[in-house]
Amino acid sequence: MAKIEFLDTTLRDGEQMRGLSFTSEEKLSIFKMLLNNLKVDRIEICSARTSEGDFRAAEEIFKYAKENDFLDKVEILGFVDGNKSVDWVNRTGGKVMNLLVKGSLNQLTNQIRKTPEFHIKDISEVFSEAGKRNIKLNVYLEDWSRGMKESLDYVFEITKALDRLGAKRIMLADTLGILSPDETKKYVKIMVEKFPEIHFDFHAHNDYGFATANSINAVESGAMGLHATINGLGERAGNTNLAELVVVINDKTKFETGVEESYLYGISKLVERFSGIRIPANKPVIGENVFTQTAGVHADGDKKGNLYVSKLIPERFGREREYALGKLSGKASLEQNLKKLGLELSKEEKEKVLRKINELGDKKQAITYADLPFLISDVLDSPKKKTMEIIDVVVSCGFKLVPNATVTIKYKGKEYSESSAGDGCYDAFMNALKKILVDRLNLDLPKLEDYEVIIPPGGKTDALVETKITWRNKNLFCTSGVASDQVMAAIKATEKMLNLLGGW
Repeated sequence: MAKIEFLDTTLRDGEQMRGLSFTSEEKLSIFKMLLNNLKVDRIEICSARTSEGDFRAAEEIFKYAKENDFLDKVEILGFVDGNKSVDWVNRTGGKVMNLLVKGSLNQLTNQIRKTPEFHIKDISEVFSEAGKRNIKLNVYLEDWSRGMKESLDYVFEITKALDRLGAKRIMLADTLGILSPDETKKYVKIMVEKFPEIHFDFHAHNDYGFATANSINAVESGAMGLHATINGLGERAGNTNLAELVVVINDKTKFETGVEESYLYGISKLVERFSGIRIPANKPVIGENVFTQTAGVHADGDKKGNLYVSKLIPERFGREREYALGKLSGKASLEQNLKKLGLELSKEEKEKVLRKINELGDKKQAITYADLPFLISDVLDSPKKKTMEIIDVVVSCGFKLVPNATVTIKYKGKEYSESSAGDGCYDAFMNALKKILVDRLNLDLPKLEDYEVIIPPGGKTDALVETKITWRNKNLFCTSGVASDQVMAAIKATEKMLNLLGGW
């Protein structure tokens, strides 16, 4: 099986995504993970002559690369500007530059307003300067896709010149993401057949959503290298998503990669944190929902012999299959999660938990595996008959506003309502409750001894929250409540306390 070479350009082209900028420390962290864990073949880290921050980051990366014998794997985008880009790369400690040249007659004549002859002359000067500093040059044919459509003779002319000058690789760029899969196959094949001795890379953009398909067709037509970014970051609609591309090549082609699949998810999450750009939940391979079964029939099928499992299994990526809990999940999904937790419930208990899951599902609340222990504890611990019921609570609070609460309870068939302020939302609730129970009904309330808020691992803002409250009456006792809001969870815990006391 032929091995496909990967260039990761997250730190260069990926950073061209609107609003994205990595710090030098973040770039070095991503770089180390790309090389040491993911084991991509080459990494493009920045563009020459950009900022002092990029210069410092490049210095740090090249220092690390030199110490670990990675210098030939690190590349910087440079420009046809005499010796300026070459000098910039040389001062950082770099040894490979990717020279950006015009790959279409349209860009040549309308952007830099030069003839092919003059452009080739300028390119040859950069090659001369690079040779003096022992810097290897690969070459990007910028807007090559349009060149193939509109100025084929020019593409051939510039490619021949670059081959004569000794370009190590020629990188075919679909700069505007305009190619279809069939066009990519056709045009890459033309280049490979015309120049069989040249190593061609293919660089796709995802404007039409074709980046992965185009990249696959490029290698099927003879390209030897592919460019991609973590999470598909990049200009406009982004570049080819590295995770998708690696998996498709490994599973759906005659080629192989040297990329370590087990680290794809980890580096995707790292880049998500550093970039601030969230991964869509349904993103192939790396999305949160990719290995989650929601329909109960799927969970049932997996229980009866992995009937809904494909080659794309989560263990390849250091992940686990999950079974979502909601109005569509059913008993099989609950049982799969209980098995994972190592819990056994009676048929009646399962039905009670499932009813609560369905109730939350109707309110568009998603119940995760991490939420389930809290939910079970809350449902099974709830009193069967309520002596005192909290009918309604309205809490208002805001920045520089005093929290207020209005509480309505039902006791012995009659409803009582009171309002009060407090030092916090729960304090306002308790003050209003005291007005009803102590001042109006002449009942005693236990003293609150401890208040603890627990959230599931992961800390998502939409997760269920468990609030545990320790009370002192004659003895200490504890009640807990579960909700998606910690104040509401505390109110549920308080209602349990009211019904556990008895003797009202």
